[in-house]
Amino acid sequence: MSRPIIAIPADIREFDGTSWHAVQLQYVRAAVKAAGLMALIVPALEEDNDADAILDRVDGLLVSGSASNVHPSLYGKEAKDSDGPFDPARDATSLPLIRRAIERAIPMLAICRGIQELNVALGGTLASEIQDQPGIWDHRKPQNVDRDTMYSIRQSVFVKEGSCIARVVGPGEVRVNSLHRQAIANTAPRLQVEALAEDGTIEAVSVIGAKAFAVGVQWHPEYWAETDSPSLKLFTAFGDAVHDYTASKERLAAAQ
Repeated sequence: MSRPIIAIPADIREFDGTSWHAVQLQYVRAAVKAAGLMALIVPALEEDNDADAILDRVDGLLVSGSASNVHPSLYGKEAKDSDGPFDPARDATSLPLIRRAIERAIPMLAICRGIQELNVALGGTLASEIQDQPGIWDHRKPQNVDRDTMYSIRQSVFVKEGSCIARVVGPGEVRVNSLHRQAIANTAPRLQVEALAEDGTIEAVSVIGAKAFAVGVQWHPEYWAETDSPSLKLFTAFGDAVHDYTASKERLAAAQ
């Protein structure tokens, strides 16, 4: 049996004087190695992307992290230069895919920028430069270090008893690698908070009433998905949900 395929929306990146559709290797590798899936990179287009046409051809959606931020106009705020960098093509691609994946009960895992897109897609807002707020830690990535050190597991989050993620990694304290300067401010009405950092920052959510796996985390389980137990469990749960969705499609097709 062939592996299920998931969609990963691309970022727009500039290399050698031209624009490229790009996804970091760490997300693709985690999908393939830890979740047992194959990945399809979806071009980031400001217009003319057809979310349903894309989702018709895949079995899941992985919304990755990125160096760019969701444009504040999408959650009712005025954009400042310091809120960037922005990637309007990524916004225009990811947000419709998120909404339609939820509506169609297609499994979804949203990471870092992805959890912020999930919140905005469902009507929530974001806070910028959270390290400047009273009582909030500096969650930004360390500077001038190698990537393994940058993504080292060094922060505790507290997973709520009875939550979706608790069923995957267990409730209580979990050590993670959370790197961000934006975070959820007002939680979207359809999202349930699943985990918090010690300073109260929202670190994980799930979609209330979702008919498939629909989880967002602010940290980076993809980076150590092959070696860190909580990271592997999260990707395994996502992979299992995608495989189940594929099997249900095949049973439906056979019945018809």
